[in-house]
Amino acid sequence: MTHTPGHEREHAVDPVARLRIMAAAVPGARVVEAVLPAPLEAVWAVMSDLEGEFGRFQPDMRTVRVLRTTGDRVEALARSKYGLRAHFHGVLRPGWCWLQSRFLIIGMAAAPTPDGATRVALTGGVRVPGRAAIVPVGAERELRQAMARLAGRVAAGDTTA
Repeated sequence: MTHTPGHEREHAVDPVARLRIMAAAVPGARVVEAVLPAPLEAVWAVMSDLEGEFGRFQPDMRTVRVLRTTGDRVEALARSKYGLRAHFHGVLRPGWCWLQSRFLIIGMAAAPTPDGATRVALTGGVRVPGRAAIVPVGAERELRQAMARLAGRVAAGDTTA
């Protein structure tokens, strides 16, 4: 197989499409998408702030503490509003976040649109013990709630409250 310069760009997959692909490989996973009327930088500033904003738009998360970052690899501890804890390992880079713990999966992606808005996709939920699968009960409702809260945080433009 020969390599044609620039060919890889013809088949590049943006982060939102990549999230759909990843979620399709996880039985029970749901993906919720929206277009937010804000530039990628503003949207991703909220989405990628794991220790601050993440707990404000994810309905089940109370706190997240980043333990370690090495390049785009991240390790974090999270506590749910019910007091449950999760030790996440994953990747956080511009427009892309995929975190997994023993019991949870969290996926977030964002990509710019031609008109300056941002397409956003969220997936995740409680993992089926011993399998790469998500318990679908309530997952889509929680993702929709997270998307609505995220849209509100981005629209407010004030991430200090």
